[in-house]
Amino acid sequence: MAKTQKIRVRKHRIVLNRSRGGDAGIFFFLSIMGVIMFLPMLYTLMQSLKPLDELWYFPPKFYVMHPTLKNFTDLFRLMGQSWVPFSRYIFNTVLVSVGGTFGHLIFASMAAYVFAKIKFPGRNVLFQAVVLSLMFHTTVGALANFIIMSNIGMIDTIWAVIVPAWGSSLGLYLMKQFMESSVSDAVLESARIDGCKEFKTFWVIAMPMVKPAWLTLIMYSFKDLWNTGSTIYIYSEQLKTLNYAINQILAGGITRSGAAAASTVVMMAVPILVFVISQSNIIETMGTSGMKD
Repeated sequence: MAKTQKIRVRKHRIVLNRSRGGDAGIFFFLSIMGVIMFLPMLYTLMQSLKPLDELWYFPPKFYVMHPTLKNFTDLFRLMGQSWVPFSRYIFNTVLVSVGGTFGHLIFASMAAYVFAKIKFPGRNVLFQAVVLSLMFHTTVGALANFIIMSNIGMIDTIWAVIVPAWGSSLGLYLMKQFMESSVSDAVLESARIDGCKEFKTFWVIAMPMVKPAWLTLIMYSFKDLWNTGSTIYIYSEQLKTLNYAINQILAGGITRSGAAAASTVVMMAVPILVFVISQSNIIETMGTSGMKD
């Protein structure tokens, strides 16, 4: 008689080839990895709470002995001394982050829908070009982008930062792969038979089905745009972003090291908040990407 495979039932689901010891081992491993990944953020927070003398201890200490908020007060005092109102830098950063992210989401999703669900000549060749573009850093195309922006009159405008973000190939690749695996052709065909136009099919049927993917795209795009610093497209001080302004303020030497540590926490707080809000959908995206029905 063939040996029967041992199975367990967990919440009405059959789980094969997994012991309780295996579950405990995986949990322990993931806990260790989580702590290791969390340590840099914790160290950054500790650095921001250290007085200036503790920042220059050698060897450096991980923990803070005399926590203080003086670094944050110094940072905000320096912000207030800028000849351009600091609210202007914040407005520019929010405008670039939100405008660039929204445009990237819309254009990447529409293009991904076409690549994934509409057959046309040259589709595979064009998508391979998109995949190939992922190999190149944005610096490689900086000269070409500058020439294009100059010819259409966008140099020294906020659009010179927002518009290039719309054409990022990473979002197109992510959305295309997810639409192929998550959006059923039968559902789309049913919508077309019922008289649904193509754009409405995309917006009402396909987009809700790939919500985890576009929430992940929002997180990645927002993070990159939020950390945008100096750029070759913008010269006017009134159009600079928050990251650039903080770096200029902190270029005053080692006496501003505490404010520099505080600025790092301020800059990473918003992307972390965006990630925390959408983390469940991001995890779902990573868990299902590449899977086929």
